[in-house]
Amino acid sequence: MAGVRMDKWLWAARFFKTRTLAARSCELGRIQSNGQPAKAAREVRIGDMLRVTNEGGEFQVEVRLLSEVRGPASVAQTLYRETETSRELRLKAAAERRAMRQFEELPAGRPSKRDREKIIRFRGRN
Repeated sequence: MAGVRMDKWLWAARFFKTRTLAARSCELGRIQSNGQPAKAAREVRIGDMLRVTNEGGEFQVEVRLLSEVRGPASVAQTLYRETETSRELRLKAAAERRAMRQFEELPAGRPSKRDREKIIRFRGRN
């Protein structure tokens, strides 16, 4: 197997739940292959360096194996190797998000009628 479509490989490696989401991410420029924006039909080859941005964070990975089928997560993790700097940055960002939750002040209950009116005004609805 010389190469696999980008969207199929991203789906098989479990970066996205569906191929449609993987293709959409390629369209939006959230996937880079060897420093170039990648389209969904671009072929992924062993040794390619990918930068994948999704809701889980930003990953910099090296392609180690190719697959067109989605398997268990343990098999999907063998398809790539994440760089150390990428892993450190992702863990640091996750720790910052956890720390920010401590300072987030949530309301005690449902908003009162006056609070709802303020929310509606703030959102620009009449």
